[in-house]
Amino acid sequence: MSKGERNRIKIRVRSAMADQAGREGRFLGGRPPYGYVLADAGAHPNPGKAADGKRLHRLALDPIAAPVVLRIFDEYVHGGLGLYAIAEGLTRDGIPSPSGHDPERNRHRASSRGAWGKSAVRSILANPRYTGRQVWNRQRRDEVLVDVQDVALGHETVMRWNAEADWVWSAGQTHEAIVDPETFEAAQRIRSAGAHRPTEAKRHTTARRYTLSGLVTCGLCLRRMQGQPNHGHTYYRCRFPSEYALAAQVDHPRTVYVQEGPIVAALDQWLARLFDAEHIDETCRILAGASEVDEATVAKLDGACRQLVDCEARLAKYRSALEAGADPTVVANWTREVEGQRLAAERALAEASGYTAVTPEDIKALAADARKVVRKLAAADLTIKAELYRALGVRATYLPESNEVDLVARPVACATERVGGGT
Repeated sequence: MSKGERNRIKIRVRSAMADQAGREGRFLGGRPPYGYVLADAGAHPNPGKAADGKRLHRLALDPIAAPVVLRIFDEYVHGGLGLYAIAEGLTRDGIPSPSGHDPERNRHRASSRGAWGKSAVRSILANPRYTGRQVWNRQRRDEVLVDVQDVALGHETVMRWNAEADWVWSAGQTHEAIVDPETFEAAQRIRSAGAHRPTEAKRHTTARRYTLSGLVTCGLCLRRMQGQPNHGHTYYRCRFPSEYALAAQVDHPRTVYVQEGPIVAALDQWLARLFDAEHIDETCRILAGASEVDEATVAKLDGACRQLVDCEARLAKYRSALEAGADPTVVANWTREVEGQRLAAERALAEASGYTAVTPEDIKALAADARKVVRKLAAADLTIKAELYRALGVRATYLPESNEVDLVARPVACATERVGGGT
Protein backbone atom coordinates (compact mmCIF):
# COMPACT_ATOMS: atom_id res chain seq x y z
CA MET A 1 0.00 0.00 0.00
CA SER A 2 2.81 2.42 0.83
CA LYS A 3 4.52 1.71 -2.50
CA GLY A 4 1.24 2.31 -4.33
CA GLU A 5 0.83 5.66 -2.57
CA ARG A 6 4.40 6.59 -3.52
CA ASN A 7 3.67 5.81 -7.15
CA ARG A 8 0.50 7.93 -7.09
CA ILE A 9 2.41 10.86 -5.64
CA LYS A 10 5.18 10.40 -8.22
CA ILE A 11 2.69 10.42 -11.09
CA ARG A 12 0.99 13.58 -9.81
CA VAL A 13 4.29 15.39 -9.31
CA ARG A 14 5.67 14.39 -12.70
CA SER A 15 2.44 15.44 -14.42
CA ALA A 16 2.61 18.85 -12.76
CA MET A 17 6.29 19.26 -13.70
CA ALA A 18 5.61 18.27 -17.32
CA ASP A 19 2.85 20.88 -17.50
CA GLN A 20 5.06 23.59 -15.96
CA ALA A 21 7.95 22.81 -18.31
CA GLY A 22 5.84 22.41 -21.46
CA ARG A 23 3.13 25.05 -21.06
CA GLU A 24 4.89 27.62 -18.88
CA GLY A 25 8.50 26.90 -19.85
CA ARG A 26 9.49 27.13 -16.19
CA PHE A 27 13.02 26.28 -15.03
CA LEU A 28 12.49 23.33 -12.67
CA GLY A 29 15.76 23.42 -10.75
CA GLY A 30 19.13 21.77 -10.95
CA ARG A 31 22.47 23.07 -12.14
CA PRO A 32 22.34 25.45 -15.11
CA PRO A 33 24.04 24.17 -18.27
CA TYR A 34 27.55 25.38 -19.03
CA GLY A 35 27.09 28.75 -20.75
CA TYR A 36 24.24 29.89 -18.51
CA VAL A 37 23.81 31.22 -14.99
CA LEU A 38 20.69 31.42 -12.84
CA ALA A 39 18.83 34.74 -12.69
CA ASP A 40 15.88 35.78 -10.54
CA ALA A 41 12.48 35.41 -12.23
CA GLY A 42 10.20 36.84 -9.54
CA ALA A 43 8.25 35.51 -6.60
CA HIS A 44 7.16 31.89 -6.48
CA PRO A 45 3.54 31.42 -7.67
CA ASN A 46 2.80 29.09 -4.75
CA PRO A 47 1.74 31.37 -1.83
CA GLY A 48 3.19 29.01 0.78
CA LYS A 49 6.58 28.85 -0.91
CA ALA A 50 6.54 32.57 -1.61
CA ALA A 51 5.95 33.20 2.11
CA ASP A 52 9.06 31.13 2.84
CA GLY A 53 11.08 33.41 0.58
CA LYS A 54 11.42 30.99 -2.35
CA ARG A 55 11.87 32.58 -5.79
CA LEU A 56 11.59 31.41 -9.35
CA HIS A 57 14.72 31.27 -11.51
CA ARG A 58 15.47 31.46 -15.20
CA LEU A 59 18.53 30.86 -17.36
CA ALA A 60 20.64 33.88 -18.32
CA LEU A 61 23.72 33.98 -20.53
CA ASP A 62 27.13 33.57 -18.90
CA PRO A 63 29.26 36.23 -20.65
CA ILE A 64 32.40 34.09 -20.26
CA ALA A 65 31.14 30.59 -21.06
CA ALA A 66 28.46 31.35 -23.69
CA PRO A 67 31.02 32.26 -26.43
CA VAL A 68 32.84 28.98 -25.72
CA VAL A 69 29.64 27.01 -26.35
CA LEU A 70 29.14 28.89 -29.63
CA ARG A 71 32.75 28.08 -30.62
CA ILE A 72 32.21 24.37 -29.93
CA PHE A 73 29.15 24.21 -32.18
CA ASP A 74 30.85 26.26 -34.89
CA GLU A 75 34.00 24.09 -34.95
CA TYR A 76 31.94 20.88 -34.90
CA VAL A 77 29.39 21.85 -37.57
CA HIS A 78 31.27 24.25 -39.83
CA GLY A 79 34.90 23.54 -38.98
CA GLY A 80 34.71 19.76 -39.36
CA LEU A 81 36.58 19.09 -36.10
CA GLY A 82 35.92 16.06 -33.93
CA LEU A 83 35.33 15.90 -30.19
CA TYR A 84 38.95 15.23 -29.32
CA ALA A 85 40.29 18.02 -31.57
CA ILE A 86 37.85 20.53 -30.07
CA ALA A 87 38.73 19.50 -26.50
CA GLU A 88 42.46 19.71 -27.21
CA GLY A 89 42.11 23.12 -28.86
CA LEU A 90 40.14 24.58 -25.94
CA THR A 91 42.67 23.26 -23.46
CA ARG A 92 45.58 24.55 -25.52
CA ASP A 93 44.01 28.03 -25.55
CA GLY A 94 43.76 28.03 -21.75
CA ILE A 95 39.96 28.01 -21.61
CA PRO A 96 38.78 26.30 -18.37
CA SER A 97 36.49 23.29 -18.74
CA PRO A 98 33.04 23.32 -17.06
CA SER A 99 34.59 21.83 -13.91
CA GLY A 100 37.39 24.40 -13.98
CA HIS A 101 34.97 27.25 -14.73
CA ASP A 102 32.86 26.42 -11.66
CA PRO A 103 35.03 24.25 -9.37
CA GLU A 104 32.81 24.68 -6.30
CA ARG A 105 30.07 22.53 -7.84
CA ASN A 106 32.44 20.10 -9.54
CA ARG A 107 34.87 19.11 -6.79
CA HIS A 108 34.62 15.46 -7.86
CA ARG A 109 36.28 16.38 -11.18
CA ALA A 110 39.24 18.28 -9.82
CA SER A 111 41.67 15.73 -11.28
CA SER A 112 41.09 17.14 -14.79
CA ARG A 113 42.75 20.40 -13.63
CA GLY A 114 40.53 22.49 -15.87
CA ALA A 115 41.25 20.47 -19.01
CA TRP A 116 38.53 19.65 -21.53
CA GLY A 117 37.53 16.06 -22.20
CA LYS A 118 35.57 14.53 -25.04
CA SER A 119 32.66 13.75 -22.73
CA ALA A 120 32.24 17.44 -21.82
CA VAL A 121 32.18 18.47 -25.48
CA ARG A 122 29.75 15.66 -26.30
CA SER A 123 27.36 16.71 -23.50
CA ILE A 124 27.32 20.32 -24.73
CA LEU A 125 26.61 19.30 -28.31
CA ALA A 126 23.71 17.09 -27.16
CA ASN A 127 22.00 19.64 -24.91
CA PRO A 128 18.92 21.15 -26.64
CA ARG A 129 18.54 23.96 -24.11
CA TYR A 130 21.17 25.96 -25.99
CA THR A 131 18.43 26.67 -28.57
CA GLY A 132 16.56 28.81 -26.01
CA ARG A 133 13.80 26.32 -25.21
CA GLN A 134 13.28 24.58 -21.90
CA VAL A 135 13.58 20.77 -22.11
CA TRP A 136 12.58 18.45 -19.29
CA ASN A 137 12.47 14.66 -18.76
CA ARG A 138 15.71 13.84 -20.56
CA GLN A 139 16.54 11.46 -17.72
CA ARG A 140 14.52 9.41 -15.28
CA ARG A 141 15.07 7.56 -12.02
CA ASP A 142 14.37 3.85 -12.08
CA GLU A 143 14.18 1.67 -8.98
CA VAL A 144 15.81 -1.70 -9.62
CA LEU A 145 16.38 -4.61 -7.28
CA VAL A 146 19.79 -4.69 -5.63
CA ASP A 147 19.83 -8.47 -6.04
CA VAL A 148 17.13 -10.33 -7.96
CA GLN A 149 17.99 -13.46 -5.96
CA ASP A 150 17.41 -11.68 -2.64
CA VAL A 151 14.42 -9.34 -2.80
CA ALA A 152 14.78 -8.46 0.89
CA LEU A 153 17.82 -6.31 0.03
CA GLY A 154 15.43 -3.78 -1.49
CA HIS A 155 15.87 -1.42 -4.41
CA GLU A 156 18.42 1.13 -5.57
CA THR A 157 17.82 4.21 -7.70
CA VAL A 158 19.45 4.29 -11.16
CA MET A 159 19.49 7.25 -13.55
CA ARG A 160 18.68 6.38 -17.16
CA TRP A 161 18.25 8.35 -20.36
CA ASN A 162 14.80 8.66 -21.88
CA ALA A 163 14.08 8.38 -25.58
CA GLU A 164 13.99 11.74 -27.37
CA ALA A 165 10.28 11.22 -28.07
CA ASP A 166 9.62 11.35 -24.31
CA TRP A 167 11.30 14.72 -23.77
CA VAL A 168 9.03 17.62 -22.78
CA TRP A 169 9.78 20.81 -24.74
CA SER A 170 8.53 24.28 -23.87
CA ALA A 171 6.02 25.73 -26.32
CA GLY A 172 8.26 28.67 -27.12
CA GLN A 173 11.62 30.20 -26.35
CA THR A 174 12.07 30.77 -22.61
CA HIS A 175 15.63 32.13 -22.41
CA GLU A 176 18.21 33.64 -24.73
CA ALA A 177 19.57 31.10 -27.21
CA ILE A 178 23.29 30.53 -27.77
CA VAL A 179 22.92 28.58 -31.04
CA ASP A 180 20.13 28.66 -33.60
CA PRO A 181 17.94 25.56 -34.09
CA GLU A 182 19.43 24.88 -37.55
CA THR A 183 22.97 24.65 -36.17
CA PHE A 184 21.82 22.41 -33.33
CA GLU A 185 20.01 20.06 -35.72
CA ALA A 186 23.08 19.93 -37.97
CA ALA A 187 25.21 18.93 -34.98
CA GLN A 188 22.75 16.14 -34.12
CA ARG A 189 22.86 14.81 -37.67
CA ILE A 190 26.66 14.67 -37.55
CA ARG A 191 26.57 12.93 -34.16
CA SER A 192 23.97 10.45 -35.38
CA ALA A 193 26.00 9.61 -38.49
CA GLY A 194 29.10 9.00 -36.41
CA ALA A 195 27.24 6.83 -33.90
CA HIS A 196 26.16 4.39 -36.60
CA ARG A 197 29.48 3.85 -38.31
CA PRO A 198 30.24 0.13 -38.66
CA THR A 199 32.73 -1.06 -36.08
CA GLU A 200 34.38 -4.35 -35.36
CA ALA A 201 32.60 -6.59 -32.92
CA LYS A 202 33.92 -6.20 -29.39
CA ARG A 203 35.64 -9.16 -27.86
CA HIS A 204 34.08 -10.29 -24.63
CA THR A 205 36.69 -11.19 -22.08
CA THR A 206 36.23 -12.83 -18.73
CA ALA A 207 36.51 -10.74 -15.56
CA ARG A 208 40.03 -10.60 -14.18
CA ARG A 209 40.97 -9.97 -10.57
CA TYR A 210 43.74 -7.53 -9.72
CA THR A 211 45.31 -7.77 -6.29
CA LEU A 212 46.15 -4.06 -6.07
CA SER A 213 43.12 -2.73 -7.91
CA GLY A 214 42.56 0.91 -6.92
CA LEU A 215 45.68 0.98 -4.72
CA VAL A 216 48.37 1.96 -7.26
CA THR A 217 48.83 5.65 -8.10
CA CYS A 218 50.94 7.27 -10.80
CA GLY A 219 53.56 9.53 -9.23
CA LEU A 220 53.45 11.99 -12.15
CA CYS A 221 49.76 12.83 -12.32
CA LEU A 222 48.51 11.33 -9.01
CA ARG A 223 45.77 9.38 -10.81
CA ARG A 224 44.91 5.76 -10.09
CA MET A 225 46.48 3.27 -12.46
CA GLN A 226 44.35 0.61 -14.15
CA GLY A 227 45.11 -3.11 -14.21
CA GLN A 228 45.92 -4.71 -17.56
CA PRO A 229 47.24 -8.17 -18.48
CA ASN A 230 50.15 -8.34 -20.90
CA HIS A 231 52.15 -11.39 -22.05
CA GLY A 232 50.99 -13.51 -19.14
CA HIS A 233 51.81 -10.90 -16.50
CA THR A 234 49.68 -8.32 -14.71
CA TYR A 235 50.56 -4.65 -15.14
CA TYR A 236 49.10 -1.35 -13.97
CA ARG A 237 48.78 1.33 -16.60
CA CYS A 238 48.36 5.11 -16.56
CA ARG A 239 47.31 6.60 -19.88
CA PHE A 240 47.21 10.33 -19.24
CA PRO A 241 44.99 12.23 -21.73
CA SER A 242 47.07 14.67 -23.70
CA GLU A 243 44.60 17.51 -23.19
CA TYR A 244 44.88 17.04 -19.42
CA ALA A 245 48.66 17.21 -19.71
CA LEU A 246 48.33 20.50 -21.60
CA ALA A 247 46.29 22.04 -18.78
CA ALA A 248 48.41 20.69 -15.95
CA GLN A 249 51.70 21.29 -17.78
CA VAL A 250 52.84 17.81 -16.79
CA ASP A 251 55.63 16.06 -18.67
CA HIS A 252 53.82 12.74 -18.80
CA PRO A 253 54.62 9.87 -21.17
CA ARG A 254 51.71 8.69 -23.27
CA THR A 255 51.51 5.47 -21.24
CA VAL A 256 53.21 4.40 -18.01
CA TYR A 257 53.38 0.71 -17.02
CA VAL A 258 54.47 -1.03 -13.83
CA GLN A 259 54.35 -4.78 -13.21
CA GLU A 260 52.31 -6.11 -10.32
CA GLY A 261 54.49 -9.10 -9.35
CA PRO A 262 57.50 -7.22 -7.91
CA ILE A 263 55.22 -4.85 -5.98
CA VAL A 264 53.25 -7.67 -4.35
CA ALA A 265 56.44 -9.61 -3.52
CA ALA A 266 58.02 -6.55 -1.88
CA LEU A 267 54.78 -5.80 -0.05
CA ASP A 268 54.50 -9.34 1.37
CA GLN A 269 58.14 -9.28 2.43
CA TRP A 270 57.65 -5.91 4.13
CA LEU A 271 54.55 -7.10 6.03
CA ALA A 272 56.40 -10.22 7.19
CA ARG A 273 59.25 -8.05 8.48
CA LEU A 274 56.83 -5.87 10.47
CA PHE A 275 55.90 -8.89 12.61
CA ASP A 276 59.34 -10.40 13.12
CA ALA A 277 61.04 -10.41 16.52
CA GLU A 278 62.98 -7.24 15.78
CA HIS A 279 60.07 -5.01 14.71
CA ILE A 280 57.03 -6.49 16.50
CA ASP A 281 57.06 -4.00 19.42
CA GLU A 282 57.17 -0.94 17.16
CA THR A 283 54.43 -2.39 14.94
CA CYS A 284 52.15 -3.01 17.93
CA ARG A 285 52.71 0.53 19.16
CA ILE A 286 51.77 2.02 15.77
CA LEU A 287 48.66 -0.16 15.42
CA ALA A 288 47.53 0.73 18.94
CA GLY A 289 47.86 4.41 18.08
CA ALA A 290 45.74 3.92 14.97
CA SER A 291 42.91 2.42 17.06
CA GLU A 292 42.65 5.30 19.54
CA VAL A 293 39.27 6.96 19.75
CA ASP A 294 39.61 10.50 18.40
CA GLU A 295 38.08 13.69 19.79
CA ALA A 296 35.35 13.77 17.13
CA THR A 297 34.11 10.34 18.19
CA VAL A 298 34.09 11.37 21.86
CA ALA A 299 32.12 14.51 20.99
CA LYS A 300 29.67 12.40 18.98
CA LEU A 301 29.16 10.08 21.97
CA ASP A 302 28.56 13.00 24.34
CA GLY A 303 26.10 14.65 21.95
CA ALA A 304 24.13 11.43 21.48
CA CYS A 305 23.94 10.86 25.25
CA ARG A 306 22.71 14.40 25.89
CA GLN A 307 20.09 14.07 23.16
CA LEU A 308 18.83 10.79 24.67
CA VAL A 309 18.44 12.41 28.10
CA ASP A 310 16.62 15.38 26.55
CA CYS A 311 14.26 13.10 24.59
CA GLU A 312 13.36 11.10 27.70
CA ALA A 313 12.61 14.30 29.60
CA ARG A 314 10.39 15.63 26.82
CA LEU A 315 8.49 12.34 26.54
CA ALA A 316 7.81 12.39 30.29
CA LYS A 317 6.54 15.97 29.96
CA TYR A 318 4.22 14.99 27.08
CA ARG A 319 2.83 12.06 29.09
CA SER A 320 2.05 14.43 31.95
CA ALA A 321 0.35 16.84 29.55
CA LEU A 322 -1.78 14.02 28.14
CA GLU A 323 -2.87 12.97 31.62
CA ALA A 324 -3.76 16.60 32.38
CA GLY A 325 -6.21 16.65 29.43
CA ALA A 326 -4.16 17.93 26.49
CA ASP A 327 -5.32 17.21 22.93
CA PRO A 328 -4.25 13.60 22.13
CA THR A 329 -3.66 14.43 18.47
CA VAL A 330 -1.26 17.25 19.29
CA VAL A 331 0.56 15.15 21.88
CA ALA A 332 0.84 12.26 19.41
CA ASN A 333 2.51 14.55 16.85
CA TRP A 334 4.95 15.78 19.49
CA THR A 335 5.70 12.23 20.56
CA ARG A 336 6.38 11.04 17.02
CA GLU A 337 8.85 13.87 16.48
CA VAL A 338 10.73 13.09 19.71
CA GLU A 339 10.71 9.34 18.99
CA GLY A 340 12.43 10.03 15.67
CA GLN A 341 15.08 12.13 17.39
CA ARG A 342 15.60 9.43 20.01
CA LEU A 343 16.07 6.75 17.35
CA ALA A 344 18.63 8.94 15.57
CA ALA A 345 20.51 9.47 18.85
CA GLU A 346 20.48 5.73 19.61
CA ARG A 347 21.82 4.99 16.12
CA ALA A 348 24.60 7.57 16.51
CA LEU A 349 25.44 6.16 19.94
CA ALA A 350 25.66 2.63 18.57
CA GLU A 351 27.93 3.72 15.71
CA ALA A 352 30.25 5.73 17.95
CA SER A 353 30.37 2.98 20.56
CA GLY A 354 31.78 0.58 17.96
CA TYR A 355 35.20 2.23 18.21
CA THR A 356 37.26 0.37 20.81
CA ALA A 357 40.81 1.33 21.64
CA VAL A 358 43.31 -1.48 22.16
CA THR A 359 46.71 -1.46 23.84
CA PRO A 360 50.03 -2.60 22.37
CA GLU A 361 49.85 -5.61 24.71
CA ASP A 362 46.46 -6.62 23.23
CA ILE A 363 47.89 -6.46 19.73
CA LYS A 364 51.00 -8.37 20.72
CA ALA A 365 48.79 -11.18 22.02
CA LEU A 366 47.56 -11.55 18.44
CA ALA A 367 51.06 -11.49 16.98
CA ALA A 368 51.29 -15.28 16.78
CA ASP A 369 48.26 -15.42 14.50
CA ALA A 370 49.54 -12.43 12.53
CA ARG A 371 52.84 -14.21 11.85
CA LYS A 372 50.95 -17.18 10.47
CA VAL A 373 49.00 -14.90 8.17
CA VAL A 374 51.92 -12.95 6.73
CA ARG A 375 54.01 -16.10 6.23
CA LYS A 376 51.27 -17.54 3.99
CA LEU A 377 50.57 -14.37 2.02
CA ALA A 378 52.59 -15.47 -1.01
CA ALA A 379 50.36 -18.51 -1.54
CA ALA A 380 47.09 -16.90 -0.40
CA ASP A 381 44.05 -16.43 -2.61
CA LEU A 382 44.07 -13.14 -4.53
CA THR A 383 40.74 -12.05 -3.06
CA ILE A 384 41.98 -12.57 0.51
CA LYS A 385 45.19 -10.68 -0.21
CA ALA A 386 43.29 -7.79 -1.75
CA GLU A 387 41.00 -7.54 1.30
CA LEU A 388 44.00 -7.61 3.64
CA TYR A 389 45.80 -4.87 1.73
CA ARG A 390 42.71 -2.66 1.84
CA ALA A 391 42.21 -3.29 5.56
CA LEU A 392 45.81 -2.22 6.15
CA GLY A 393 45.30 0.93 4.09
CA VAL A 394 48.05 0.01 1.61
CA ARG A 395 48.84 2.62 -1.04
CA ALA A 396 51.50 2.27 -3.75
CA THR A 397 52.85 5.24 -5.71
CA TYR A 398 54.89 4.42 -8.83
CA LEU A 399 57.69 6.87 -9.66
CA PRO A 400 58.58 6.39 -13.35
CA GLU A 401 61.70 8.59 -13.23
CA SER A 402 63.48 6.33 -10.75
CA ASN A 403 61.45 3.17 -11.48
CA GLU A 404 60.61 2.86 -7.78
CA VAL A 405 57.40 2.24 -5.85
CA ASP A 406 56.64 4.08 -2.62
CA LEU A 407 54.59 1.79 -0.32
CA VAL A 408 52.56 3.20 2.58
CA ALA A 409 50.13 1.44 4.97
CA ARG A 410 47.71 3.45 7.10
CA PRO A 411 45.44 1.11 9.10
CA VAL A 412 42.21 2.80 10.15
CA ALA A 413 41.30 0.43 12.99
CA CYS A 414 42.48 -2.64 14.86
CA ALA A 415 40.44 -5.81 15.24
CA THR A 416 40.26 -7.32 18.72
CA GLU A 417 39.22 -10.80 17.55
CA ARG A 418 41.69 -13.62 16.93
CA VAL A 419 42.27 -14.68 13.36
CA GLY A 420 42.12 -18.45 13.92
CA GLY A 421 42.36 -21.13 11.25
CA GLY A 422 45.16 -19.54 9.31
CA THR A 423 44.45 -18.09 5.88
